[in-house]
Amino acid sequence: MDLSPVKQTGCRLGCAVAIGAVLVLGVAPSDAAQSLRVLLSADVAKLEVQADSSVWVSDVTRHGRAIRSAVRIVPSGKGFSVNGIRMAREQLTLRGEQGLTLTLAKPNGTPNGTPKDPSKPGGDQRLTVPVSGLVHVVRRGGGFLVINQVDLEEYVKGVVPAEVNSAWHPEMLKAQAVAARTYALYQQMLSPTRDYDVVATVQDQVYRGKQGIDAAILRAVEETRGLVLTYQGAPIYAAFSSTAAGLTEDAVNVWSKEYPYLKGVECPFDLASPYYQWTTSFKRDLLEQNLRQQGFAVGTITAMTPLAFSRGGRVTTLRLVHSEGELVLRGEELRKAVGYMVVPSTQFTVDSVGQEIVLSGYGAGHAVGMCQWGAKELAELGYPFSTILKYYYPDTELQDMALTKAPTPPSS
Repeated sequence: MDLSPVKQTGCRLGCAVAIGAVLVLGVAPSDAAQSLRVLLSADVAKLEVQADSSVWVSDVTRHGRAIRSAVRIVPSGKGFSVNGIRMAREQLTLRGEQGLTLTLAKPNGTPNGTPKDPSKPGGDQRLTVPVSGLVHVVRRGGGFLVINQVDLEEYVKGVVPAEVNSAWHPEMLKAQAVAARTYALYQQMLSPTRDYDVVATVQDQVYRGKQGIDAAILRAVEETRGLVLTYQGAPIYAAFSSTAAGLTEDAVNVWSKEYPYLKGVECPFDLASPYYQWTTSFKRDLLEQNLRQQGFAVGTITAMTPLAFSRGGRVTTLRLVHSEGELVLRGEELRKAVGYMVVPSTQFTVDSVGQEIVLSGYGAGHAVGMCQWGAKELAELGYPFSTILKYYYPDTELQDMALTKAPTPPSS
């Protein structure tokens, strides 16, 4: 079999070239501004805000004041303390003429939602991010949420450089911009009653505000402004990950949800990825503790064996033998328990189980939808962003987001 990238998938990609050109030329992107609510962080203990001029702080009644100095916000009672002055409100809104620079502090814990690592010392984690738009702080429990309400296109500008290198091929950057925009619109349409639409971490897609935005990013976003991927006229769940290292994955094998456009395709294009092959290790007691925190009854682990594999060769389930019995775990549940950066993918073998558990594997991410390193290679081979997207998301169309309808939740 000829495994050269272009020849192996030539018909599919070649057929899509002409289709992609028609789609791009036939779309008149919407000029209508649309905002998105981005959860920057939850359980925040302290927020420091700076602006070039003054910071306008208001409550839900829109009454407020301009503060010319830096603003420091901490929880106080059921409301907040702003620079030492109590405000008995459960929500505040901040804005600045040229944007705001936020420094968020929260208790020790990992920002991507994985469990706290008991081996790390205490103290607050701090995150600094410059943003445009509005910032809402909302009391929740002992802390508060920090939500950036920002223009959708500005949001996309903040996602692309956080997800890929801005020095990559322009057509790949355009593909990433469309995928990010589509993903955000999909989540917004399915979550109108939540306090926010997306989370600014790998839980959804990474967003760092105005950090990393350069001329290449601006061009990629502006040249795809308003374009989203659709299936039967609705935005798709435009999942993507770093490195497939083989076939991309059917969504049903990862999330037990059926998406007709998230089907595995061959991806021999990402051999240059630094994550193509890896070895990792982690402490056994860390896995045990984090599994217990997630509600699994587990004793001391003595063995770990993959039970079932997907068509793409990824571990769908594995069997853990422990001092109190056995536990069958999904591959993605293992990644969540240990950390998505520690176990890059579920395409692995178990090398040894002792005080440390050692895995060897391939790829990075869930491998559903677009492979970012594969898209980079396809762009460098001369394929336009429209073709790249239609390859990784079969049976989808590019469309102006203003013309889309609400998506239907996936079947389980």
